Amino acid sequence: MLKAVILIGGPQKGTRFRPLSFEVPKPLFPVAGVPMIQHHIEACAQVPGMQEILLIGFYQPDEPLTQFLEAAQQEFNLPVRYLQEFAPLGTGGGLYHFRDQILAGGPEAFFVLNADVCSDFPLNAMLDAHRCERHPFLLLGTTANRTQSLNYGCIVENPQTHEVLHYVEKPSTFISDIINCGIYLFSPEALKPLRDVFQRNQQDGQFCLALGEDSPGLWPGAGTIRLEQDVFSALAGQGQIYVHLTDGIWSQIKSAGSALYASRLYLSRYQVTHPERLAKHTPGGPRIRGNVYIHPTAKVAPSAVLGPNVSIGKGVTVGEGVRLRESIVLHGATLQEHTCVLHSIVGWGSTVGRWARVEGTPNDPNPNDPRARMDSESLFKDGKLRPAITILGMSSWGAQGCESSPAGEGQWPVGSVCSSVCACDSSFSKVPALVTKCLLCARFCVSHWGQKARGAYGQEGSLPAGSGPQLPAPVCPPMTSPWYPLSRLPRPDPC
Repeated sequence: MLKAVILIGGPQKGTRFRPLSFEVPKPLFPVAGVPMIQHHIEACAQVPGMQEILLIGFYQPDEPLTQFLEAAQQEFNLPVRYLQEFAPLGTGGGLYHFRDQILAGGPEAFFVLNADVCSDFPLNAMLDAHRCERHPFLLLGTTANRTQSLNYGCIVENPQTHEVLHYVEKPSTFISDIINCGIYLFSPEALKPLRDVFQRNQQDGQFCLALGEDSPGLWPGAGTIRLEQDVFSALAGQGQIYVHLTDGIWSQIKSAGSALYASRLYLSRYQVTHPERLAKHTPGGPRIRGNVYIHPTAKVAPSAVLGPNVSIGKGVTVGEGVRLRESIVLHGATLQEHTCVLHSIVGWGSTVGRWARVEGTPNDPNPNDPRARMDSESLFKDGKLRPAITILGMSSWGAQGCESSPAGEGQWPVGSVCSSVCACDSSFSKVPALVTKCLLCARFCVSHWGQKARGAYGQEGSLPAGSGPQLPAPVCPPMTSPWYPLSRLPRPDPC
């Protein structure tokens, strides 16, 4: 009997994934057409002897999460349960807190998977290695180049026995080119070291409370256990932790750019695992280039050209002459006629107007380095916006202007999310901040309509006469806009 635990974290994590995580929990963000953690559940369900899949995190069990769990149980015919932490407990605290639920039924071992990784999940190979020689901890590892290895947990192994001799989480100097993939196979006795860490934290907390406070109680951090620092680093070299190396696909999903890269990896893997999910070129249908996923409810014009590496969600409308490449279009979005969308994520319910060009900057791994990994850096550094993919947020609208506004003529849609690169003028990318309901960015975009544009020709300057629709004159949002309640933002000057 086997079980699987997927660590999904909570809403206060994943800041690099904003603004996409504002509208939906990050684990439910669609990658290659399905929620991120559905790839994990599919891999776990294919392991013989799998009896239950547990999700551990501190998200509120809202309607999207509940609906996903119900659908997953029906599709995979397995119990899929969500266990909510009372507070953020770290990567190991939830395992210890819910140890009774994990060990119920007496499983011989249980998998532990981080939700924000993309992989081909060689779980069966890990299980075979565990059964050949049982150990409390088995880690999945892969290789990275010397520079990028500093961003991960580094593993020093015994080449003959694959025992982990030394483990350092995000070292300051080079330790090893073997990195931790965030996918583990634990024996039931692996929970004993977690108990020791918990008891030590509790004793340290009581000591601190005795020195600094008179009120009794448990130190709030006593339940927080970090697998990497508190367990792996402490037990390395003691014959308890081993590593299983893989040369398959693997990447972290920390930022929106890494979500596009993960979508590409999963789409390519669909050729083997789920060929039915890939769109095929048919007479009278859109032209398909490479790996493309199209939801059955999406409406795509026959003259559209899609691919490679495109994912189109539920209820999306793609107009005539649209060119779409290396992008994710989320459900309810509309791409009007002759738009060009490259290296972008078009948000829920967004509209991109006619002849608009939305283009982001790809930040893929170095193709000349086989060990290169995705850099999941923050969007801002030293107060400047890094080049990154373009994100059109929920209910936003593109460069065509008021005609494409879902809120009507001259109105700004309620609940819009500012894009990381100005959707109205992607060549003039000086967005002040990446926040929801950003009136400053909205005013900036509007104030430059007709002055600078990056239209169907991809060049700066106004579109030539007769070459396509002209951008409207500058129009300021009404002062009664619902974007104003953000008191922390400085109130901009009137038009």
